[in-house]
Amino acid sequence: MPESIEIPAADGYPLGGRQWRHTRTVGHPPPVAIINPATSVRCRYYARFAEYLHTQGWDVVTYDYRGIGESRRGPLRRFKADWVDWGLNDFEGVLRYTALDFPDQAIDVIGHSIGGFVIGLAPSAHRVRRIFTMGAQFAYWRDYQAEKRRGMFLKWHILMPVLATLLGHVPAKRLGWMEDTPKGVALDWARMGPRFEDSVRRGALTTDGLPQAAELARNFRTIGAPILALGAEDDPYGTEAALDRLLRYYSASRRSHLRIAPRDVGLDAIGHFAFFHERFRDILWPYALEWLRNATLPAESPGRLKIMPSGD
Repeated sequence: MPESIEIPAADGYPLGGRQWRHTRTVGHPPPVAIINPATSVRCRYYARFAEYLHTQGWDVVTYDYRGIGESRRGPLRRFKADWVDWGLNDFEGVLRYTALDFPDQAIDVIGHSIGGFVIGLAPSAHRVRRIFTMGAQFAYWRDYQAEKRRGMFLKWHILMPVLATLLGHVPAKRLGWMEDTPKGVALDWARMGPRFEDSVRRGALTTDGLPQAAELARNFRTIGAPILALGAEDDPYGTEAALDRLLRYYSASRRSHLRIAPRDVGLDAIGHFAFFHERFRDILWPYALEWLRNATLPAESPGRLKIMPSGD
């Protein structure tokens, strides 16, 4: 059974989460996996996948970003949080907690959607051994699936920021979109351009007087963990262009980008969220498992594979 935990973010904010851990025995310790959620998706959504990894030998940590789920502390109307906070402070705090509470264990990370982006914002991400992402991108609207781009632009880049500005947050749960969302997160998403460093923390400077966003972009190049980015061809967010755009920031990593159409694995649909449904345990989850275990793909994997070598 998972254990409820509270993890201090890098700036001290308390994050709620869960962990699955094995009883420690003499011998080689197991690896530990951290699951980074999509934007405003609660960590409990990933519980079945976490249990699966646990049965396969990993200790697992899941958590909610500040303002979401178990990490929400009251009304969001005046709550300050953006995507940078979720990586620079929240994921960074989880990495520090994991390194201390699971000593001598290799750290692997699973990032869903924006969860694959926030990895690169954390100063301690160089500790990560392997990375698996699903539909990971940072929501540049021109990368959306062409036939759905107009509607998605209206929803996420016009209506959402209007609601955030008028109400001080996005009441997304009442609208049936996702969990209620902090204003700063909504505005980051809404104004995202082709280079994230031109869109977040605009005007913010480091203590050295340098643009903070540029420093964040440089941090991606400190990460050497091999990455498997899985994208579904029917995912309107995780298009090939969107995943490649994010992968280019991880230039020190060996990056594998696997594109799968639902028909490749005998399915009608996969989309942006379904990968983590338990019905895909035997169909799709082995891709993540084999990558986290050996940094390879299962033999005779269907789909189309692109390799981006480190340094590009």
